[in-house]
Formats: sequence, C-alpha cells, structure tokens
Amino acid sequence: MVQIGAALPSSGAGASADALVAVAQAAERMGLGSVWTYERLLRPTQPIPMGGAGGPVMEGPPAWADVYDPIETLAYVAAKTEGIRLGTSVVAALLHNPVVLARRLATLDRLSGGRLLAGLGQGWMEQEFTAAGVPMARRGAGFEEHLGVMRAVWGPNPVRHEGRFYQVPESEIGPKPVQPGGPSVLVGAATPPAVDRAARLGLGLSLVVFDWDALRNTVATYRRTAEAAGHDVASLPLLVQVNGTVTDGDAVDERAPLTGSVEQVADDLTELDRLGADHVYWSMIDQSEQLDILARLSEAYAERTKSS
Repeated sequence: MVQIGAALPSSGAGASADALVAVAQAAERMGLGSVWTYERLLRPTQPIPMGGAGGPVMEGPPAWADVYDPIETLAYVAAKTEGIRLGTSVVAALLHNPVVLARRLATLDRLSGGRLLAGLGQGWMEQEFTAAGVPMARRGAGFEEHLGVMRAVWGPNPVRHEGRFYQVPESEIGPKPVQPGGPSVLVGAATPPAVDRAARLGLGLSLVVFDWDALRNTVATYRRTAEAAGHDVASLPLLVQVNGTVTDGDAVDERAPLTGSVEQVADDLTELDRLGADHVYWSMIDQSEQLDILARLSEAYAERTKSS
C-alpha cells in the first residue's frame, strides 16, 4: 500500500512550534506514514521567472516570506514523535555546500533513528541562487557531482573528492547516517534529464503529478533506466506530491489526478498503488481541514485495499 503523508505547517502565518507538533503527533496517532516540509530561502518582491529570461513569471505566495528551515523543523518534530517518517520535498541542494548538507542530514537521520526521507532538488529560482552565491549554470552536472559528494560523506572514511565543482581533502567526516550508504534519497525531477539522472545514480524519485499517462510513462522510463544501470528497482523509493487538494464534499467532474472528493481520491490511490508508489502527500490542503480529510481518506483507501 502507498503510505499517505501529511504536510507540516512550516510556512506562513500558521507556522509555529505548537502547530508542528500537533500535526506530526496527530498524523502518527492516525497511522499516517510520513510528514513533509520544504525549503524556500526567500520570497522575491518582483515577479519570479519560471523558465529563464523571456518565459512566464509568477508571484510568490505570501507564505514563502516565512518558511521554517526544513532540517531544523524535522529535528524538532523527530524529538516529539516516535516512528513516523520525516520527509523533505524538497531541499534545494545546490544552495548548500555538499559536505555541510550531508552532515546536517546525517545528524537528522541519527537523531530520528533513521526516519529521514531526504527529498533533494537542484533549485529553480534565480533569486535564491543569487542570494546563495551559486551560479544557476551549476545545475545539471553540478547537481550530479553534489549528490556524489554527499554520498561519499555518508560512506566509509576516509572521504576524498576532487571534482569540477567541489573538492574535499582526504578526511574523516561524521556522523554517518543510520543506514550504511545514507538515508533514502528522493530526487525531485520535472524533466527527462532529471529523471534519467536519478535512475542512473540509483536514487529514489520525487514527482509532482499532473496527468496519469505522463506519470505512468515517467515511472516506467525511470525504472527501465535504473534497471539498465544495474540497480535494484524495487528498492528505489517513489514519492508522488500533489499540488492540489482533497475536498470534503461531492464528486468533482473535472479534476487532476489525486484531487477531488475523498471517494474519488481513494479510488486514485489504488491506481497509485498499482504504479508502485511508496509515499504520497498533498501540499495544498488547508491546514485546518487536513487531518480530518486525511483520516477519512485513509479509511476509504483501506476499505478498497481490503476488497481488492
């Protein structure tokens, strides 16, 4: 069965220590599989280019002006929970030094008893790269090398790396994550080259769903590429993030996958299960309704799995 996750209230006016604990502990009591947060360094006051100069632009949501750091957030939540998985979707890895980020994630993994699901992306917002002092041109090859450095840090000592973008003098670096080789890593992928990269490297995949056929084709391509690269496909985690909502009402006529009424989404979850997804969560359900809706959704999904 795909594990249902909850979004933590880690941004905007509703973010607080008490709110984080309340949602995480309630999600754990309900038997949900995971809780999720994300990284946003800043909210530009000017329109944000979506795909380079001359492309479409967007206004940043007000909540982006006040986003709790994901690693500190999950460390705090880890101390207040016992077994629920703790996920990032995603940390923009290139905005961080790979040795520093690897150590922070390993520390979180150790403090949580190995519960980390490390969703990592390369970033997309020009203003964040400018603020971090990192050129956007580092994306692609630089992200692949960054991932390699982190995996080296998580591996056995001594660690040494001489690359195009990063150098690590031979050193002993710790702490090491709970699992040998590192925590579960899910690479945020929105383009074919990003999917190919995750598959070749034997890393998990984090996808935003917009269309069923596109999702099926992407997952099939990813698994073929991973298998061709010699990886155990069954061991690679798959997260599906839904940038939409589940409603506590009647069926919706026109809807995207995994959105609509509780009953409609419960049916969709059986399709997601057939696809072999491990985790799913919704990033846009109103926090005041999220736990009630996810409780009903979990019950409806469980009923369908019993009868299948």
